[in-house]
Amino acid sequence: MAATYHPVAGRLIVGEACVAEGADWLARAEPRFASALARTGPLPLRRAPDGFDQLLTAIVGQQVSVASARAIRARLEAAGMTTPEAILAAGEPRLRALGLSRQKASYAVALAEAGIDYAALREAPDAEVVATLTRVKGIGVWTAEIYAMFSLGRADVFAPGDLALQEGARILFDLPERPKDRALRSMAEAWSPWRSVAARALWAYYHVAKDREGIA
Repeated sequence: MAATYHPVAGRLIVGEACVAEGADWLARAEPRFASALARTGPLPLRRAPDGFDQLLTAIVGQQVSVASARAIRARLEAAGMTTPEAILAAGEPRLRALGLSRQKASYAVALAEAGIDYAALREAPDAEVVATLTRVKGIGVWTAEIYAMFSLGRADVFAPGDLALQEGARILFDLPERPKDRALRSMAEAWSPWRSVAARALWAYYHVAKDREGIA
């Protein structure tokens, strides 16, 4: 299925064909993407659910290993701590007992208290999605942009604060140093209206390049 277009939310990625459409556009617009895509092969869809639980999972995963995040997440699920109501009823002490740090427990409660209308976010412009989410303590711009890209399927969102994207761009475009957030955001303007697919391409290329170099 080709990408659909929402009159407010813009172009949406709803299936693998949408990602392929964006990749074809990027390959035509920028020869370096064509070279990268020849190495990476088809790009992944990487769609995720939306809603409170997805953002709670993002909070749990902040600054810990994947294994630690999964273990804590499993304890939260076993305790039924996956809804705003459950989080608010439990309170921070109970959340800390389940493995969240003091800071993350406060973030989880703040998210539960925020009362976000997740259904409305599906219809909101990208900038409004990011603004709404970043008003919540513990949710930064990177988390909000990743949510817009993968949970809401936005086709033209980028996350220039991501270190792997910065390094992927450095390698692909043969830059003297890793571009910082502002520089990469400016660079990515040329990849509109498919910046989310450009992000997928850079992530994939980063892993291919690092595997070739034997770097973890």
